[in-house]
Amino acid sequence: MEFTIKSGSPEKQRSACVVVGVFDNRKPSLSADLIDRASGGYIGEIIRRGDMEGKLGSTLLLHNVKGTLADRVLLVGLGKERDFREREFRGAIRAAVRLLNETGSYEAVVYITEEKVKRREVAWRVEHAVVVAMEAVYRFDQMKSQPAEVRRPLRKLTLSVPQRSDLTSGEGAAARGLAIARGMDLARDLGNLPGNICTPTHLAERAQALAHELGFKCEVFDREKLEELKMGSFLSVTNGSDQSPKFIVLEYWGAGKKQKPFILVGKGITFDSGGISLKPGLDMDQMKFDMCGAASVFGTLYAIAELKAKINVIGLVPACENMPNGRATKPGDIVKSMSGQTIEVLNTDAEGRLIL
Repeated sequence: MEFTIKSGSPEKQRSACVVVGVFDNRKPSLSADLIDRASGGYIGEIIRRGDMEGKLGSTLLLHNVKGTLADRVLLVGLGKERDFREREFRGAIRAAVRLLNETGSYEAVVYITEEKVKRREVAWRVEHAVVVAMEAVYRFDQMKSQPAEVRRPLRKLTLSVPQRSDLTSGEGAAARGLAIARGMDLARDLGNLPGNICTPTHLAERAQALAHELGFKCEVFDREKLEELKMGSFLSVTNGSDQSPKFIVLEYWGAGKKQKPFILVGKGITFDSGGISLKPGLDMDQMKFDMCGAASVFGTLYAIAELKAKINVIGLVPACENMPNGRATKPGDIVKSMSGQTIEVLNTDAEGRLIL
């Protein structure tokens, strides 16, 4: 989705849709009031009839409102004005974007970003509007043989800021929000992939591709290297799987080498059966999500690299499966970590502490 920043009066916007807010107890926001004046009191009449009471997340789509240049006007409930904080702001943006994406408004101008949020500036509102909007339209359908098509999906949002002096900070905030949202989408995509696709090798290959695309360093250790490093604790979890374990190291150096890096460690169990201490069968399919720590590291590095952040970050991802077979670690086995510490394994489903 494309995002732009603009400052201007809502009734003058040539757009598929203009989005304005209404507070609880039927109180129009400033932008809604401007449209009401331009339309000769039409918005106020609708509010008085009770069609829009301002309850948080409620929506009402109006067509061909007189006095405006937009095809549609979308009223969005903001809840109580005195309680309009971060959660309420996100909820209002989410409700607006979901409806826009379902009704064929391929682009829109959003004025909710002009509403004051307690202890938050314009840049925060723009950044979080972008993140929430991207989350609202996210779909994972890459594994479907025939993905469902969205009719005229939402492709562009223009976020309004109160003054022209806010345009520069708003554009920077939109860029930050989009980088963060893309990193979150990457993490969601990896988490949603099934275990037979998102294997340790797949994670390693994806890490290498991201490093090449975004210009950071990636190193992958295979079983032979892990054995050489005597990483027995990690390797003990991998014994029951036919999938080769991978230890992935991602390095982003955006600041001077003298600055200490932030270290992110993400659990990369691409499928966790529990091993010999087998999990119950019910909902075991959800154990493909046991690599979401790794996905979060990937998404974070993606956002940081896209923003060219002036920090240093190292991501560490031990990736493997936890499966049962004749070679698998058994309850009561004793293994040795890289530091030389011996560990008695009483439950093979407690694998996270062994790989991390």
